[in-house]
Amino acid sequence: MISRLTGKLVEKNPPQIVIDVNGVGYEADVSMQTFYNLPPAGESVQLFTQLIIREDAHLLFGFATAEERKTFRQLIKVGGIGAKTALGILSAMTADELARAVAEEDVKRLSSAPGIGKKTAERMVLELRGKLVAHTVTDGLFAAAPAADGTDDIVSTLLALGYSEREAKAAVKGVPKGTDVSEGVRLALKNLLK
Repeated sequence: MISRLTGKLVEKNPPQIVIDVNGVGYEADVSMQTFYNLPPAGESVQLFTQLIIREDAHLLFGFATAEERKTFRQLIKVGGIGAKTALGILSAMTADELARAVAEEDVKRLSSAPGIGKKTAERMVLELRGKLVAHTVTDGLFAAAPAADGTDDIVSTLLALGYSEREAKAAVKGVPKGTDVSEGVRLALKNLLK
């Protein structure tokens, strides 16, 4: 199993990145929480990973912290939540926010994540209660480094996270012009969660 990767970040196309580890490029899907904190392409990066092997694909998911990976592992154990949906949840809220929402049984907050309806949110509360712990983490593995881009990339990222085109375009309307992609996605996700 691939547990952690340390190498040079060579591509950043949310939610996918490519890390070159001694000449081998590993493609990984990352949550937007992790993506916001990635350094610029060409810099060194370290990610905790989770490899998921399906009949038709081997999928690698990357996380900034071991806590985020642990939360991802708990999410995919919940009935009705697959890896992509779990990544969408962790893109919409931090692991701490998710832990608090589960502890407070905030079904409305949980169902605001892409791909999560009321019944799945209720199942999350039942199955995750006591398994997630909220922490306040201020330090990460890498410094935040925005990359300039446009509104179309923000919409594309939201679509990749599971939001409908209508939701994505509505969320982007509240993002100031000239905002880079990672910050724009963060603001758009906040708009979607209101």
